[in-house]
Amino acid sequence: MPILTIAAKDLRLLLRDARSAVILFVTPLVLILVLGLALGEGFGEKPDERLRVSIVNLDRGLPEQAPFPEKPWSEVVIDDLSATQDIRLEIISDRASAEKLIAKNRRAAVLVFEEDFSARMHRCSFLNQGGAVNPFGRDGVRMDKLGAALLRDPTQPVSASVIEQVTQVTLLRVVIPWMIGKAFQRVGDEKFMELVAERLSTSTVPPKVIEELDPVVLDVLDALVADEKFQKLMTDKFGRLPAQVIKGQMPGFRAVVDVALKDPEIARRVGKKVLFGKVLTPAVRKEIGPTVKTGVGDLFSDYNFEASRWTDLVKSEAREGNTANRDEYRDAAGSGPLSRGALRYQFLVPSYTVMFAFFLVLSVGWLFVAERKHGTLMRLRAAPLTRGEILLGKLLPCLVVSLLQGAFLLIAGRVIFGMTWGHRPELLLPLVASTSFAAVGLAVLVASVARTETQVAVYGTLLVLVLGGVSGSLMPRDLMPEQMKTASLVTPHAWALDAYNQLLTVPEPNITVVLTACGVLCAFGAAFTALAWWRMDLE
Repeated sequence: MPILTIAAKDLRLLLRDARSAVILFVTPLVLILVLGLALGEGFGEKPDERLRVSIVNLDRGLPEQAPFPEKPWSEVVIDDLSATQDIRLEIISDRASAEKLIAKNRRAAVLVFEEDFSARMHRCSFLNQGGAVNPFGRDGVRMDKLGAALLRDPTQPVSASVIEQVTQVTLLRVVIPWMIGKAFQRVGDEKFMELVAERLSTSTVPPKVIEELDPVVLDVLDALVADEKFQKLMTDKFGRLPAQVIKGQMPGFRAVVDVALKDPEIARRVGKKVLFGKVLTPAVRKEIGPTVKTGVGDLFSDYNFEASRWTDLVKSEAREGNTANRDEYRDAAGSGPLSRGALRYQFLVPSYTVMFAFFLVLSVGWLFVAERKHGTLMRLRAAPLTRGEILLGKLLPCLVVSLLQGAFLLIAGRVIFGMTWGHRPELLLPLVASTSFAAVGLAVLVASVARTETQVAVYGTLLVLVLGGVSGSLMPRDLMPEQMKTASLVTPHAWALDAYNQLLTVPEPNITVVLTACGVLCAFGAAFTALAWWRMDLE
């Protein structure tokens, strides 16, 4: 067939052209290699304005189930951190990985919960008892007291300080209500009142207290004298007449007691004979304790001092942990001298595969110019061939070369740079084919317009670079403004890049987006080819 003969001849010319091999196969590999080594770990990641807090959780939890909390204390802290929408948590599996990230300046700070964090946290208390942990110091919470540590990168002091302050605020929100709740529950209970009585057991009653007890003593005397049963006891003890005499003398005795208790010298001597601890009898302690607790609660009615959570303490809406704000650490830097497997290669390889697919414009343009110069096109025009057959004969070898280029770069990306082909690698075949068709159509269109090698170089290079910049081939499309993203869809590159992004970076790719992009690319290729057929000059 004449079409296949033309295609075979052009394919031999394209494959023998050293410039085409360098441009289409070697140059993109070199650029991917250089940029892969030069760009940082964050290249290709979607912009995220949230503060990243990296955590290593080694906490073993409490040895037995406790009424509160229902989970390890480290999880309580993590829940509080994740409840803030402006914070993104990154969970790192082990301390060695965290120390490696700090050493390589890839993280400003990493929060580490040691194995005994829950045990230490559970012992935090304002009460000075055996085994109690006091976590507070001059600068806030002393993490070492809680079995926590903040690994810091000395080269990033500002970022590390921000992470430290965020951690401090969260720890305060967790520790303070727990300690206040434990302390307030002790206020007024039996053991607490026993402790108070014990501390006062050797203390004598001050004279001022004796004076203030005067009304109480007098009220007791009045109540006793007026009580019928007490009068009967007096009669049984002393007889009717002495009992009547004593009762008659009670007003005078009451007055003497009143004067005596108000006398500082007498009150001082009496107070030395009375111990304060004896005043706090078990019955008194039992009555006073709950009353004191209730009174304090009523006085500070805006707070619930028996709470264990910050939101309960301040009586506000609960802060629920947000699992959407947590991510498992994934090494995006790759390994080895080439940083194989780095996330950036998932963007660099398809970006330059798409961009250099359209560099076929130069190779095809030079081929057309050479054929015009040697009169090959004129001889084809004289042959019994239609314009469509000639155009198709020119398209097929270009399409084969473009398909080889796309397959070569994707395979090289996997073998050399360690990139993955995603969860649906079979869909890469129609995407490469439709991208190649669009690129070949544009290449033939430019070749039909350019008359000299200089025109090919100028038109082709300018067109390819401008389209590459506008479409997002030279930078991740996620970093482009929304208006620019929309405007870039006038280029075939943008549709191809969106489809590659779905297949190579999204865990569950949207097949509709991929197939739509393939259809649009085929439409671009058909439009370019139609314009080339209309514009092609074979003279």
